[in-house]
Amino acid sequence: MALDKPYTDVPGTTVFDADMSRQGYHLNQFCMSLMKAENRARFKANERAYLDEWPMTEDQKQAVLARDLNRCIELGGNIYFLAKIGATDGKSFQQMAGSMTGMSEEQYREMMVKGGRSVEGNRRIGEKK
Repeated sequence: MALDKPYTDVPGTTVFDADMSRQGYHLNQFCMSLMKAENRARFKANERAYLDEWPMTEDQKQAVLARDLNRCIELGGNIYFLAKIGATDGKSFQQMAGSMTGMSEEQYREMMVKGGRSVEGNRRIGEKK
């Protein structure tokens, strides 16, 4: 029996639920492996070879190689795990978030300081205003 998921119609939002957790399990485990210096070094030396050690889908591997974090999230990645990729690349979380929104780090920081993005156009499609 499929669960009713009314939260799936929030524009631009992927909710990390149990289904997404299962889909992204190996992707997220790969990310967690980057917490060890020796694994970061191996990944940086040959990204594809290191990724091929993980039973991730080809789409997941390509998303990592492209550093397409939005695609990684669509494929089950959790942003808190994906942050390990950014850290491996020497990126701050603000730099990563900016890249995911099409903004520079400075633009992203300014938006957040001003209270974040507007809810207009970002509500659940079936939600009343």
